[in-house]
Amino acid sequence: MSKLTPRDYTTLLTFRTALRRFERWSEEQARRVGLTPAQHQLLLAITGHPDEREPTIGEIADHLSVRHHSAVGLVDRAVEAGLVERVRDEYDSRVVRLAVTPLGEQRLEALSELHLAELGRLAPILDHLTASLPVSDTAGT
Repeated sequence: MSKLTPRDYTTLLTFRTALRRFERWSEEQARRVGLTPAQHQLLLAITGHPDEREPTIGEIADHLSVRHHSAVGLVDRAVEAGLVERVRDEYDSRVVRLAVTPLGEQRLEALSELHLAELGRLAPILDHLTASLPVSDTAGT
């Protein structure tokens, strides 16, 4: 491996700072529409689930990188707040799936529009930061 340069460290610092600022900004936007940051992530995980069927709590736990019991607690609070509902699977009544309520959809849509606009603003910065990075297929291994 080649020696890292001061520019490499500056690039990493700039990237991590941008991520942290985006996360803080995102958390504040969620609070402004009456959601906790975790509820925002939950609504996004349900709505953005890639399967045509609604996700199960186990799938949500995986999307959010939390333990199953933590996802259950989050879902319980979101159901109580009127943001999410539990629905029985149409083919297997033992399976419980999650769906976003109209209130949850309304709040998520407002947040998603703001987030997509912010990502559009950040895209040139990220492109600039990553333009000179070497391509590696061993990342994360």
